[in-house]
Order: sequence, then structure tokens, then C-alpha cells
Amino acid sequence: MPGVLPSQAIETMIENGEITLDRPLTEGQVQPASLDLRLGTVAYRVRASFLAGEGRTVSERLSDFEMHRITLTEEGAVLEKGCVYLVPLMESLALPHGITAVANAKSSTGRLDLLTRTITDGGTEFDRIPAGYRGPLYAEICPRSFSVLVRPGMRLNQIRFRDGQSVLSDDALRALHADSPLVDVDAVIDEGLGFSVDLKPAEGTLVGYRAKPHTGVIDLENIGHYDPQEYWEEVRSDNGQIILDPGAFYILVSREAVQIPPEYAAEMAPFLAMVGEFRVHYAGFFDPGFGHASAGGAGSRGVLEVRCHEAPFVLEHGQVVGRLVYEKMAELPEQLYGREIASNYQGQGLKLSKHFKSV
Repeated sequence: MPGVLPSQAIETMIENGEITLDRPLTEGQVQPASLDLRLGTVAYRVRASFLAGEGRTVSERLSDFEMHRITLTEEGAVLEKGCVYLVPLMESLALPHGITAVANAKSSTGRLDLLTRTITDGGTEFDRIPAGYRGPLYAEICPRSFSVLVRPGMRLNQIRFRDGQSVLSDDALRALHADSPLVDVDAVIDEGLGFSVDLKPAEGTLVGYRAKPHTGVIDLENIGHYDPQEYWEEVRSDNGQIILDPGAFYILVSREAVQIPPEYAAEMAPFLAMVGEFRVHYAGFFDPGFGHASAGGAGSRGVLEVRCHEAPFVLEHGQVVGRLVYEKMAELPEQLYGREIASNYQGQGLKLSKHFKSV
């Protein structure tokens, strides 16, 4: 059946040599509908972001852009805010014909404003890998709000595999919502399920967080460790509006509590650019079971990573800022996002990345 490949199919790809690993799998690396990708042992500081381009390899292009290289050790190395790095990954691919792949940053990566994209030999797009690709994978990393300490094996991005096309049409999405509600409010369906921003919380006036411009380094291995007040300013609203400042990075939350049924997966996609000069730094994939009762959920808010461009912009409660594109799974995953795999963000509301102490 066409669709997104589940965890058991990913494990079969590893057994068949279609995914090769420099080191054995680590616990939790295979997710319900994706595979976490691991940093290798060297990071190249480069002058600019680049794509290999048709007929060229990343290693060939690297000689044009490399400034210096950093050995990643167990003691860790700092990737500095505002710099661009290229890191070979521990996973490589030999995709069968008919199987494509798409990569994305993990949720915690996006919530740190850590731009992480996957590039390949011969690639002309970020994060998109064509059927039949054989070769290495690289992570391009640009810390935009905080400098970070990284080590080999850390998992900043993830990859999802598809057999054919299985994106739900708007009509199919409406039928699914009628059968099993996907959100707890009226569904806005237009090339996907609309995601809007919540600026009128049920209690209090806290609606989000804004990254402070001058902070310390974040060690990505430290979970529940950092004081949010040292890295974030609270954003409050008593009238359902906030003004986004150009260049600033915000953590906000969706008005909708979302559910992803076990037979489906979803991906966050941008909304129309005409709605305003800002962008949701959509961090990624929504696995089967996200927010769903079958996986211990009762609807989960989507965390929005928002950056404003060019001019201050007034964001208002209920404004649509992104959309969820739903896809069918090729088969039901053997594990679901949520309770059974101790997922970090099941049942979430407004929430910073797992590195910070709970507010």
C-alpha cells in the first residue's frame, strides 16, 4: 500500500542495507514513522549555506566553502550562533526505486531556533531525497538564537520514507475529521488543516516566549537543566494581539489541540506568504498517535516557532500561520507516539524545548 513507511519497515530497510549505519542503532532512534539521524565526528565551518547541485558531490563543493574543521568529541564542541556548519551524518542511504525520503528538524531542535537541514550528493533541494538515491547524508546546521554544545551521535534531525504519494486531499481530510475529529475547534481545511495562533489563553496573559539576544551556551545533552529566564523573555497579551519584531524568534502555541490518528502521519507546512512578513519555523513531523486517545493523548497543541522579517507585524488571536498536511501510513506502526515510547511532547501546551526546566 502506498504511504509513509512505519517503524517496522524502517528496521527492515536497515536489515536490507538500504539504510547503512556507521554505528549500531541507539535506543529510540527509530520513531513510529521516521528515523533520527546522528551527527558524525567532524563539523566543517563553511562560509555560506550551499547545495551540491546536479552531478556534483557535497565533498567536492566543500573545498569551495570550508573555513576550518572541528573534531567532535565526547567532551563536546561549540557551534556558534550565526555561523554555518556542515556535519556528515552516521547514516547513509541506498534507496530502492519508488521510495523517496524527506527530512526535517526534530521538535527540540526547532524550539532552540537551530536551523538544521539535510543535504545530499547531487541535491538541488534541502531535505528532499529522490527515489534511488545512493550516498551519504549531511546536516547543515546554523544556530540562530543560541550557541550550542554538540557531540557525536546527537540527533538533531530525522528522516521519513515514502512509498508513492499518499497525501490526503481536502475532501478526504474533511471526511476523516468528520469521522474522527482532528482538532477541537472548527477545522479550517485548505490544502491541509489550518493551524492558528492562540493569543487568548484560558488563564493569565502569558502567550509565548521571545529568545534573548545574548545568552550562554546550551549543552544539548542537558535535559530539564536550564533556567528559562536566562534565555527567554515572556510574551504577554491582554488584548489578543502581539507585535512581532523583525529578526526576533518566538515560541507560541496553536489555538487548536490536534490529533493524529494511528493510521496517519502529518507534516507542518508554511501557509501563504501573503498573510504577513513572518514565517513559522516548522520543526517537523507529527507522528502517528500524536495527541490521540489511543496513545494516551487528548489532543496536543502545536508549538509554533515564529520569526518575523523586514517589518514589525501585528499577530492576532486565531490568525492562521501554518497548515498540517496529512498522509496515510503504508501500514499501522508497531509503536505510536506518546505513552508507550515516553514521547516528550504528548499532551503539550505552550512548552519550551526539553532542555529547560518546566515553567
